Amino acid sequence: MSRLLSSRRSSLWLLLLALLIVVTLVVGAGLGPSSVSYDRLIPTVLGQGTFKEEFVLFTIRLPRMILTLLAGMALAASGSILQGVMRNDLADPGLIGINAGAGVGVTLFYLFLPMEAGAFAYLLPIAAFGGALLAAALIFLFAYERRFGIQPSAVVLSGVGFSMALSGLMMILISSGDRVKVDFISKWLAGNVWGTDWTFIGALLPWVAVLLPLTLFKACSLNLLAFSEAVAIGSGVAVARERALLLLIAVGLAGSAVSVAGGISFIGLMAPHIAKALAGPRQQATLPLSALTGGWLLLLADTIGRNLADPDGVPAGVMAALIGAPYFLYLLWKK
Repeated sequence: MSRLLSSRRSSLWLLLLALLIVVTLVVGAGLGPSSVSYDRLIPTVLGQGTFKEEFVLFTIRLPRMILTLLAGMALAASGSILQGVMRNDLADPGLIGINAGAGVGVTLFYLFLPMEAGAFAYLLPIAAFGGALLAAALIFLFAYERRFGIQPSAVVLSGVGFSMALSGLMMILISSGDRVKVDFISKWLAGNVWGTDWTFIGALLPWVAVLLPLTLFKACSLNLLAFSEAVAIGSGVAVARERALLLLIAVGLAGSAVSVAGGISFIGLMAPHIAKALAGPRQQATLPLSALTGGWLLLLADTIGRNLADPDGVPAGVMAALIGAPYFLYLLWKK
């Protein structure tokens, strides 16, 4: 009975979050320097708008909002996996250095490798995944003890240290680049959503479309890993294999998201906590709620940020940090 009530509550929250996302998309589509009146949105979507209205909506607004939504969902799902696997409520791909590793991969790819215009968008998530995977491997290597396995507190501490070191490495790398490339990397570091083109949505969408369902498929294993290794082993879970697979999924989601959306932190920290507060600890309910919550939070942060100041607005990563940093301090104090 309690599970049925929990399922109904989760469904209601999913519906509410979907409505919030739709409302935010509609509001964001009409806001900006070149505004589109709200009574013209539906005719424009149906192909009955003027050239200006269609250009603003389909070339400028919608790609950016859809990409931001997908990136927020990927970061939130990555945070849910990391918090469950490491049994640490402070785990976040931005805080523990995974995003910084992806940033180094993006920086090396952008500055030093030859690029073809058509392949750039699709190779960028792969470069970010490689950098994020290498950073995650080093972080978990430093946090591993032979007798006790991966220590959650050590992951956070080593992750913060690696994040700072990798950010410093990025600064060294961009100091040798030309001005245009340095400007791009600087905007990326600030969490400025830059892949505002349908091509970049096409590059990010396969990662999200494959890895998010795979995460939901592994929800039962994630539930057991969140308790302890003894419980997971006693339940028949191949702990080492499942943990490695889930961490690969988390790294893939985070790396692909930040490769096209910039260095954004705290979404992967906040969204899982909000989802757990709404639906409880079961990952079957928490994961989809977390993904929608993260997508909505980043979409809201970007919508507010791009309309807050002229001419370029406030980066979405800065807006997310303004919300997330106090929340992180609260969790740190509470735990």
